[in-house]
Amino acid sequence: MERPPSSDQLADPVLPPRVLIVDGAVGDRASLRGLFAADPRVEVVATDGVRAALGLLAAGPFRLCLADLGTGGVDLVREVRRARRPVRMVVVAADPTIDAAVRAVRAGADDFLPKPLEPDRVRRIVDDVVRDAAVVGPERFYGVVSRNPRMHTIFALIRDVGPTTTTVLIQGETGTGKEQLARAIHAASVGRTGPFVVVNCAAVPATLLESELFGHEKGAFTGADRQRIGKFELAHGGTLFLDEVGDVPALMQVKLLRVLQERRFERVGGTDPIAVDVRVIAATNRPLRKLVRKGQFREDLYYRLNVVRIDLPPLRGRPDDVPALAAYFCHKYARPGNRPKQISPAALDRLGRYPWPGNIRELENAIERACVVNPADVIEPAHLPPELNRAIAGPVPAVVDLGRPLRDLLRDTAVRLEKRYIVKALRKTRGHVGRAATLCGYCRRSLTAKIAEYGIDRQSFVGKG
Repeated sequence: MERPPSSDQLADPVLPPRVLIVDGAVGDRASLRGLFAADPRVEVVATDGVRAALGLLAAGPFRLCLADLGTGGVDLVREVRRARRPVRMVVVAADPTIDAAVRAVRAGADDFLPKPLEPDRVRRIVDDVVRDAAVVGPERFYGVVSRNPRMHTIFALIRDVGPTTTTVLIQGETGTGKEQLARAIHAASVGRTGPFVVVNCAAVPATLLESELFGHEKGAFTGADRQRIGKFELAHGGTLFLDEVGDVPALMQVKLLRVLQERRFERVGGTDPIAVDVRVIAATNRPLRKLVRKGQFREDLYYRLNVVRIDLPPLRGRPDDVPALAAYFCHKYARPGNRPKQISPAALDRLGRYPWPGNIRELENAIERACVVNPADVIEPAHLPPELNRAIAGPVPAVVDLGRPLRDLLRDTAVRLEKRYIVKALRKTRGHVGRAATLCGYCRRSLTAKIAEYGIDRQSFVGKG
């Protein structure tokens, strides 16, 4: 078994993402290790058994684990999922069968692949691993990136809700990542092997929504030339995500309430009841409680959906996440074969000062645009959308949101000011951490921690006045 990196190495934020190979066959282990080690973007560790693999996974962070079926791959997946370790698990087999694939997926494997792996397949896997590891410092929770304490409180709630089938209601502005959070809840649902099925209730015409949700029998209405399976049935054993549930028509609200209460329904035109085991996650950008008071949403349905409620904060309420998300999107939109673009301190300052009315979706669009229009390796303010630069050309007044406690607003303002102060100090000292720490009144260790926390690229200041 290869020696694991030391604790000092594991703490180094510039190390590449790590891949663990678990295979009892010496030749296969060497072959797999060689395929992944050929890509300098990842670090590879290999071992020959489940017990050793569990020790390595407990000792330090891995982004990916490839486990051979014959070396206890399914057992390893089961133990890793039981411990809720955030690592992508892939089971590989020399003689794959459908039964083996089903067992692996039910245990919690993310993929099941035949050996030998093709180089193109390895490259795609590494691309995914590198993209997922793009953000240095901030925590990742089942694909959701955040440094923000409020988001970490939400992550803790999801960990508690995960093993249950409790209905969850997510409320948040457009573009805040409600679907991504719903996917995180689904991923945290230990033991549920069914799919994640999405219905955008606002995008489906009212006349078709019942058929979309419950399906229909052949001949149920004009044009129904065959039986159709609805989304509730498709999501059996998994999760049904009802996006924009506030737009469900009144008649459908009654039928939806009945299904949530009884967990059974009939297809349109059918008479046989169909029982389903589905976790329902609903999301809305509209305040359902106000819709209830206006008579636009059923109160009993609201309470049925509002078992566990998550209020997703807007991006302007979590400014400490902007650098992390921007770095993630730089990796996501990097051209094949090219290194991800860096963000200059000036551009990062622009991103941090903008209020982001379109939330994470607007930030992603801005970074994608900057990656496309900019042939250089560094994103500067000129590469950002014009409206972003116009909006912050002058002093930006603080946004007073009476829906948030004053202490939260003060903390967010302090975070923005601290980040800008550190950036200015690093620019003045040309990236010298010791001298910048003196300017800031911090010790070197504290400033180093702050630089990592805010995702500031110190090297971009070196040698520049």
